[in-house]
Amino acid sequence: MIPVRDDNPQILIPIATIGIIILNVLAWSSVQGFGVEPMLSDSICMLGLIPTDLFHAMALGESAQTRPGSICAFGEGSGWPTLFTSMFMHGGWFHIIGNMWFLWIFGDNVEDAMGHVRFVIFYLLCGLGAAGLQIAANPGSPIPMVGASGAIGGVMGAYVVLYPRVHVHLFVFLGFFATTFAVPAIFMLGYWIVVQLIGGFGSIGAAGGGVAFWAHVGGFGAGAILVFVFRNRELLRRHPYHGWRQRKSPTRNWHSVDRK
Repeated sequence: MIPVRDDNPQILIPIATIGIIILNVLAWSSVQGFGVEPMLSDSICMLGLIPTDLFHAMALGESAQTRPGSICAFGEGSGWPTLFTSMFMHGGWFHIIGNMWFLWIFGDNVEDAMGHVRFVIFYLLCGLGAAGLQIAANPGSPIPMVGASGAIGGVMGAYVVLYPRVHVHLFVFLGFFATTFAVPAIFMLGYWIVVQLIGGFGSIGAAGGGVAFWAHVGGFGAGAILVFVFRNRELLRRHPYHGWRQRKSPTRNWHSVDRK
């Protein structure tokens, strides 16, 4: 299921959301060479988050050596700055396009509830929360972790707290049959986090790379909690579809809301 749009108007111009998307695209083009080797592998090793390197390599001063199950040499990562740089690195075209699409669908309305500066701080903290849980799940992993999905998971966690009843339109492709349908955000995002939890428990003890399920869970949980700290009540009063009690039906009347 792929979200196509939501029945939720933009109240503010999403400057921060657009800026984050631009930074990710610039990193993909200038640092990662649009996914062409060797720039892709070099960027992932140098700027991706490698849990075992974060804890050991810099402190112990170990010499670089290739490790089984990883494309990177031991100690090749850049230490604690990779907690942030990894949020702007991606592993392929589908990875970055999917992440930026989810950020565009859900980020603007979370930014509506916080304002531009608060949203940027919130986004980065969700990324740190995502990295923290992924590291806790496998602290000795030599596999580099890259992608904005942990931070975007935080945006989705905040969205479901702020706008649980707003409808999200989903595209579903089943063999030769394709259709769209709308469900409340709490169902769509609730289904998403359940899938991440199942994947996370299923990945325990697994070797090799793959989807960082626990990063998604950590980001989602961080966002669902931090939204109570970062939300701006004055901005939320301007938004007609906030919370469980709404002044209007979010599906029928969203086009008539004035954007500011």
